[in-house]
Amino acid sequence: MSEYQYYEFLAIDRSLTHQEMDGLRALSSRAHITPVSFSNEYNWGDLKGDPLAWMKRFFDLHLYVANWGSVVFMMRLPMKVFDAKVFHAFTVDGAFEVEATPTHRVLVWAASDSEDYDRFVHKDREGWMARLAPLREELLRGDLRSLYLGWLAAVSMELVDAEEVEPMALDGLGTFTAAQQALAEFLEVDIDLLEGVGLGGRDLPPQEVDDWLAGLPSAEANVLLRQLLSGEGAQAERVLKTRFSAWRRSLQGLPAAPRRSVHILWQEAEKAKALRLRRENEERKQGEISRWKEREEYLSALAKNFPRTWKTVQGCSERGSGLGYDEACRHLIDLREAYSLHSSPTVFQKEFQRFMTEHRRRRALVERLVQAGLWQGI
Repeated sequence: MSEYQYYEFLAIDRSLTHQEMDGLRALSSRAHITPVSFSNEYNWGDLKGDPLAWMKRFFDLHLYVANWGSVVFMMRLPMKVFDAKVFHAFTVDGAFEVEATPTHRVLVWAASDSEDYDRFVHKDREGWMARLAPLREELLRGDLRSLYLGWLAAVSMELVDAEEVEPMALDGLGTFTAAQQALAEFLEVDIDLLEGVGLGGRDLPPQEVDDWLAGLPSAEANVLLRQLLSGEGAQAERVLKTRFSAWRRSLQGLPAAPRRSVHILWQEAEKAKALRLRRENEERKQGEISRWKEREEYLSALAKNFPRTWKTVQGCSERGSGLGYDEACRHLIDLREAYSLHSSPTVFQKEFQRFMTEHRRRRALVERLVQAGLWQGI
């Protein structure tokens, strides 16, 4: 298997200058470079630059895939978005890490040693960035579930001890967004572990939201509304979620959502696996029933005009080609089953003997009929 690596970068908050683009071009003559992007693949050699350094200077998103099973997704966010302790609560070396600059933080999700070498073949490589890019806007709006998925990937890779607990108890772990589901797939989070973290989750009571909004001072509400009208909706949403979460924690008598241990999460994964297998078994049964009903309807229609199908078999056989013989054999199998259900196997055998009297010298056809169990010997 030849070596293959793919690098892609996106600039969102600002475009690259001509000088910056020229500098990147000097490092890669074959890359596709625009004011907002850089992408290139390597079958021999490697990127002549440090992706993390590029993220700190130029870009807001970065994707890396290699056909030996290594993947990386990076995201740059302004320093003011969250307190450092929020990010660091989810960090696990080798799975989710955070790098700081004077103005930004770079979040790094990574996984390695995948055995599914076909996940990142050439035709799929460019689709990953489009699927993962919405995660940045989600985080800017205060949705921390992508951080949780980085930690969960570490659990899936067995990098977290069984007695350790979740970094935070988050709402919505049973209803991940499309981008979050893509991230879980990208990092190969165990599918049952992913489903298990959402078992037993509680919905946010609408009355709590109404109560909090009713008590929100009008001055604060006006500030948030002004932000919305000024195009700062993400910041307003993030502030609202943060304040609401703090208010919920301050309520007396409100039971705090428990932080589960890794051991408990794997137990939940086993429950999710049992549910998945039961569901898949039921879907398989329903599929078999549906296919049999369709088959039955087809054979019933065929039985209404047996001579027409025999004529079709004759025509396929007389073509004298492998494709014609294959088609004739399929029709004969259908005829045998249709006669058995709607007429008589004896009648089929009489018609089949008549057919064989005419075509038994077609050796390639006879070989197919023997293999299908329609004829006993050449």
